[in-house]
Amino acid sequence: MGQIHHGLVILSLASWFLLVKPSGCGGVEARCDEPSTAGVALFYLSAYMIAFGNGGYQPSIATFGSDQFDETDPKEARSKVAFFSYFYMALNVGSILSNSVLVYYEALGRWVMGFWVSAASAALALVLFLLGTPNYRHFKPSGKPLTRIAQVFVAAFRKRNAEVPQDGALLHEVEGEDSHMSGIRKILHSNGFRFLDKAATVTEDDYSAPENMKNTWRLCTVTQVEEVKCILKMLPIWLCTIVYSVVFTQMASLFVEQGATMNTNIGSFHIPAASMSLFDILSVLTFIAIYRRVLVPVMSRLSGNSQGMTELQRMGVGLVIGMAAVVAAGVVEVERLKRVEAPDQPSSVSVLWQVPQYALIGASEVFMYVGQLEFFNRQAPDGVKSFGSSLCMASISLGNYVSIMLVSAVTSLTAGDKRAGWIPGNLNSGHLDRFYFLLAALSLVDLAAYVACAMWYKGIKLASSDDRVPAAHV
Repeated sequence: MGQIHHGLVILSLASWFLLVKPSGCGGVEARCDEPSTAGVALFYLSAYMIAFGNGGYQPSIATFGSDQFDETDPKEARSKVAFFSYFYMALNVGSILSNSVLVYYEALGRWVMGFWVSAASAALALVLFLLGTPNYRHFKPSGKPLTRIAQVFVAAFRKRNAEVPQDGALLHEVEGEDSHMSGIRKILHSNGFRFLDKAATVTEDDYSAPENMKNTWRLCTVTQVEEVKCILKMLPIWLCTIVYSVVFTQMASLFVEQGATMNTNIGSFHIPAASMSLFDILSVLTFIAIYRRVLVPVMSRLSGNSQGMTELQRMGVGLVIGMAAVVAAGVVEVERLKRVEAPDQPSSVSVLWQVPQYALIGASEVFMYVGQLEFFNRQAPDGVKSFGSSLCMASISLGNYVSIMLVSAVTSLTAGDKRAGWIPGNLNSGHLDRFYFLLAALSLVDLAAYVACAMWYKGIKLASSDDRVPAAHV
C-alpha cells in the first residue's frame, strides 16, 4: 500500500512541475505542451510503482481479510462467506470517487488536483490500516507458495524413472494431524495427476537420509503434492474467467469511446462518457444487497445450500450476464450508427442508452468476481492460499492484455486500403457492433468450456475431516 502512495505522490509532483504545461491544459479544449524527457521518465516510474504496489496489495488484502474469520466457528464461518461480498462492495464504493470527482477534474484539465486527491486517499487508507493492526489476527507465514510448487515439479522430474506405489499410504507424509509446516492442514492423497506422486515416492536414497535432513527438492509430502494438484485442477476454471475479464475491460475502453460518440448532453448538463461507469458501480452495490438479502435466503431454501448458490454456479451466472452486456452494447451501437447525421459528428442517440450495458456488467461482477474470490480462497490449500487469491487478480490483468491483442487482431483483419475496419479512429465509419457480437460469441464458447471444467472439478479432501472441501459443483 505504501508503494502505491509513493507512486501517486511522484505522479502528482511530475504532473505539477513537468507534465501539465501550461497550467490547466488537458481539458476538453486546451492541449498540453510536449512533455520533457524527465517528465516522461517520472511518469512511467510512478505508473510502474503504482502497478507494483497494487499487485502486492490486491491479492494480499483479500486473503488477509478472510484470515480474520475462524472457519471452525459457525458464526464466523457465515461471516467469512459474506466478507467477500462486502469487500467487493467497499472496492466499488471507493470507485465512486474516481469515477465522479476525478473524472470531473480530468474534464476541466485539473490533472494535478486529481492526482493529489488520489495520493491523499492512499495515505488515508494506509493510516487506517496501520491503526487497525493491533486488532488483526496474524498468522505465521508458512513458506513461499511458488517455492512449494516448484519443489514438487523438481522432485517429480528427479524421480521420473521411479515407480509410484499403487497404495497411496506408502507415499511420504509426516506423522500427526498437521503437515510438516505449522498451520497447514494435511490433505489426503488423490488419484489425479499421478505423475506428480513421484515427488512423494520414497526411494532407497531417501531411506538413508535422516528425517530432519530430507531434501524437500527431492522428497515432498503428500500434502505438498496435493497442493500442486489442486492448483492444476483450478487452472482450467481460471482460464475460463479470462474471457470474462476481456468483456469487463471494455467498460473502461470501448464503452467510453462509444459513449463519446453519442449525445452526452441532457439539457444544459454535460455527462462525461467516462462517468457512465457510475451506473456499473451503482449496479454492483444494488445487486450485492439483492443477492445477500433476497437471493441467498430464497436459494438456500430451494437448494439446501446455506450460501444460496455455490461459487461455481455464481461464476457461471456471471458469464451469462456478461455475455448479455456485450449483446446490449452491440444493439446500442447498431442504433447509434443509424442516427449518425454527419461523419464527424456524434450520433443523436443519448448516452443514457448505455445504462443497460453498464448495469449488466455490474450485475455480472457481483456473481463472477465475488464468486471467483470466494472460490480461489476457499479451494486453495493452506500452504498456497495467497497464490489462489493472486489467480483472481491475474485474471483481470490478463483480460486487459488479451483485449489489446484481440482489438489489434480485429483491426488488422478488418481494415484495409479502402476499408475503415470494425474499430477505426472515427467509430462512425466502423462497425463496433460486430466486435461486440464477436465478444458475445466468444463468451458463449467460453461458457460451454467453463461448464465442462466446472463439472470435472473436484475439491481437495482434508485428512482432519471425512468431508471434502466443497467443490462448488455447477
